[in-house]
Amino acid sequence: MDSIRQNKVGRLIQRDLSEMFQRECKEVALGAMLSVTTVRVSPDLSYARVYVSIFPSEKTEAVLASLEEKNKQIRFILGKKIGKQTRIVPELRFFVDDSLDYIDHIDSLLKQ
Repeated sequence: MDSIRQNKVGRLIQRDLSEMFQRECKEVALGAMLSVTTVRVSPDLSYARVYVSIFPSEKTEAVLASLEEKNKQIRFILGKKIGKQTRIVPELRFFVDDSLDYIDHIDSLLKQ
């Protein structure tokens, strides 16, 4: 169970990463629509698991590879934004949130 501090830091990172992907880091998305759905932070606030939703889903592997390649640059920009509010800027790990594809799949199965 996450603590209140973990939830606050997770929401802060989610908000700032979403803003970054829309404005400053458009080249990371490679023309796909990228949204940050959830951020889970470790208890010591040093690691963050960032779940992103990518549309269209055909570009998922390419966008995820681009995110991992530019991870240090993204963390640096994030550090400039949240550096005054947190002591440690967490190390970021990106994961695909495919819940929308799963919902679509279940919906199509139910319609048959």
